[in-house]
Amino acid sequence: MSSRKMSGRKMRYIHRCTRCLLPETKPGLTFDEKGVCSACRNYENRENINWDERWSQLQSLVNEYANGYESYNCLIPVSGGKDSFFQVNTILKLGLRPLLVTATTCHPSELGKQNLSTLQGIPGVDSIQITPDREVRRRMNVLGLRRLGDISWPEHVSIFTTPVKVAVNFGIPLIIWGENPQNEYGTGSETDASSFLLDKRWVNRHGGLLGLTPEALVDFHHFTYREILPYVYPAQEEIDRLGVKGIFLGQYVPWDGFHNKRVAEGMGFKAHRKRVEGSACDYENLDNLQTGIHDYFKWLKYGFGRATDICSSWIRRGYISREQGKEIVRDRDGMYPSSYLDVPLAEILDNIGVTKRQFDEICEKHTNKEIHL
Repeated sequence: MSSRKMSGRKMRYIHRCTRCLLPETKPGLTFDEKGVCSACRNYENRENINWDERWSQLQSLVNEYANGYESYNCLIPVSGGKDSFFQVNTILKLGLRPLLVTATTCHPSELGKQNLSTLQGIPGVDSIQITPDREVRRRMNVLGLRRLGDISWPEHVSIFTTPVKVAVNFGIPLIIWGENPQNEYGTGSETDASSFLLDKRWVNRHGGLLGLTPEALVDFHHFTYREILPYVYPAQEEIDRLGVKGIFLGQYVPWDGFHNKRVAEGMGFKAHRKRVEGSACDYENLDNLQTGIHDYFKWLKYGFGRATDICSSWIRRGYISREQGKEIVRDRDGMYPSSYLDVPLAEILDNIGVTKRQFDEICEKHTNKEIHL
């Protein structure tokens, strides 16, 4: 492997959306007869939404929970990223008293910890952070990397289970999630893209399980039930009994990551001092040092990375042209993750007990040879 991209290989031609840059290889993405992807069509459909009416619907919904609860009337899953700040800012404007819940990331960065601390210090909120057994998480990271080509598998599972577990245990009725990913990224059915609810059905379909359930770790991968318990979704009967509901905030307000970043900066959020490795900007995915590895494997498997996602979002919103986006993607996508947030790859791998040689062998195993010739 070279320090930039895979040495000695080229990519076959991949059809991309005629409006943005999302490729045909993106799982779940569809294209119409004009070559426009479902993410762009979803965004186009937002022009038909009466956002003032949606805001009124949100106000009516939260009013149901504003009174009658002794402690918290809603819960917000937060990482300390720009969207977390935007969610908190919006909910505080609505007069709710939220509990912020963080499922600790796999390898927290210093900048991520700083931003999370700033968020937790905002007046009007209480917060808790759940950190599962680090050794168990390390073993899950290695399993995810080797078997699935996804070092972030345990994190993807825990961010969708931990907040629900806390809501059930505390009797908090309303969970405020961020955007609807199927609407923003075009990777689900029309029903999924228009859904206002994040529930167990959504997690099973779109929660990053990649065909592997936490329970399967007990049956096939030498984990104990106690070890995987933090990653198991709460029983549906208990959720129904308590009336816990999770909603996508992005279905009530026009979601825009760049706008969220500006709101977050006004609240004390700090971006990286330069563009993040393999990305198109300095303000996305700052909390987990393993993100560069995760994004690189997306490139190996599907032929696109984080820069494509970000540039496509910018193109839809008119921040850059498609040609400008192509230049950024050519320069940034597919970078070998020699470092992330200036932390060397060797140090990140050492945290989970994998050598660079082993890492490169795993990269080769998960490289899609039909894309990377």
